[in-house]
Amino acid sequence: MRLHEEEGAHVISTDEKTGIQALERIHPTLPPRPGKTERIEFEYRRHGVLCLTANFEVATGKAVLPTIGTTRTEQDFAAHIGQTIDADPRATWIFVLDQLNTHKSEALVRLVAERCDIDDNLGTKGKGGVLETMKTRKAFLEDPEHRIRFVYTPRHASWLNQVEIWFSILARRALKRASFSSLESLKQRLLAFIAYFNAVLAKPFRWTYAGKPLHVA
Repeated sequence: MRLHEEEGAHVISTDEKTGIQALERIHPTLPPRPGKTERIEFEYRRHGVLCLTANFEVATGKAVLPTIGTTRTEQDFAAHIGQTIDADPRATWIFVLDQLNTHKSEALVRLVAERCDIDDNLGTKGKGGVLETMKTRKAFLEDPEHRIRFVYTPRHASWLNQVEIWFSILARRALKRASFSSLESLKQRLLAFIAYFNAVLAKPFRWTYAGKPLHVA
């Protein structure tokens, strides 16, 4: 992956964190006192959920160009990839992602064909051509000859995707024990944490192969 970065390609680990709840605790947390631990209110109001589609830039360790919304459709994901590519529209992009259906969609195939100036007849979903099945769409999307391509983690091994590690950092540092009065306050917390992480904490993850766990540099 780092070789591709040195050649000028963007290597991006991408996934959605769905169902992020905007929960507002009904009563404030009581701070610790001598002889008593902190007490956190267990009752809360629900204000809905958000989906964060994140890009973890492998070479820099930064979370770049996120998308935050209330739905997770194939159009949402294709729009996210399009927005990401727009940051450097003529560059080579390699996206690492899991094998979710929306990651092998018709909308994504059409986006890649458009951005890579591929004029071939893509066929029709369910009938023939590149669009016929999920298998044919996946083969098109992971074609190494394309300037924009996708690398899929094995089934049941999405944990190999580095953005999943970043999601765990986000959950621990920004979401755990938090209280949100609205979806907008949750969105602002997410954006603020991403800005903080990129400015202060971001470093490439270092993989190890000697039976030791992944080390965050």
